[in-house]
Amino acid sequence: MLQHPRFDPVAISIGPLDIHWYGLTYLFGFLAGWWLGTRRARKPWSPLNEAQVGDLIFYIAMGVILGGRFGYVLFYNFDKFIENPLWLFMVWTGGMAFHGGLIGVILAMVLFARRLGITFFQLADFVAPLVPLGLAAGRLGNFINGELWGRPTDVPWAMVFPGTGDGIARHPSQIYQFLLEGLLLFAVLWWFSARPRPRMAVSGLFLLGYGLLRFIAEFFREPDAHLGFVALDWMSMGQILSVPMILAGAILLVLAYRRGVPEPAPVVPTQAKSPEQRRKSKSSRQGR
Repeated sequence: MLQHPRFDPVAISIGPLDIHWYGLTYLFGFLAGWWLGTRRARKPWSPLNEAQVGDLIFYIAMGVILGGRFGYVLFYNFDKFIENPLWLFMVWTGGMAFHGGLIGVILAMVLFARRLGITFFQLADFVAPLVPLGLAAGRLGNFINGELWGRPTDVPWAMVFPGTGDGIARHPSQIYQFLLEGLLLFAVLWWFSARPRPRMAVSGLFLLGYGLLRFIAEFFREPDAHLGFVALDWMSMGQILSVPMILAGAILLVLAYRRGVPEPAPVVPTQAKSPEQRRKSKSSRQGR
C-alpha cells in the first residue's frame, strides 16, 4: 500500500500571510477558464467576444465561492449552522460543496446573461466546457490536503491518509474524481462543443456527464462521517444531489435535439463605434 505524501498545505509564506495550495488550485481553475473562454469567444457562433470573458469569469468566481460555501453549510453541516448561524461566514475554517457552487454559478450566469441581453442557455452552453478543468484542479487540492479520502480497499494503489487516524489503506478517490469529473468530462465537452450544437445540448451533456461520473465516484469515496449513507443504506449525499443533475441533463438533451440546430449566434460587440470612427473606417476601405 502507498502512503500519502503529507504535503504541506501552505505553498508560500510571505510574512504573516500563508498562501495555501488549495487556494492556488482555485486560482488555476479560474485562469484556465479565462484562457479557454477567450479561445471559445473567437468562434463565429460565440455569444461573447474576448473582452467580455474576463467579466464572465468574475461573475462565475463569485458564484463558486458564495454558492460553494452556502452549499457546504446547508447540505452537509446544517446542524452546525442551526447551532451557530454565524459559522456560515467563517470561510477561513474551510468547506466548499460543488452542488452549492453550481447553484451559485447558475444564479451568476442569469445575472450576466441579462446584462448582455442574451438567453441563459446561450451563456450556459458557452460556459459548460470551461468548468471541468477547474473541477480537476479542486480535486488535486483535496488530494494535497489529504481530505475527502476514499473507502477501505486492498487494490495495489490503495493509500493510507494520515487524517483518518486509523492506518487503513483506502481508495485515492480524489484522483478518481480528478480523472473522471475533471479530465474525462473536459475532453468530452470540449470535443462536443467544438461545433454548433442545438441550444441547451452542451449544458445538458455537462449536467448528465457530471452527475453520472460523480455518482460513480461516490462508490469509492468515504461518506461524510457525520452523515453516513443518507438513503437506502448505500446512497451518499453526493449521490442524492447528483440524481437531479442526471435527470435535468437528460431532459435538456432531449429537448435540445427536438428543437434542432439553431443559427449561429452573432458576436456581441465590445462597444459601438462612434460616428467619427465609422467615417474613418469607411475612408480606409475606400483608400484600399
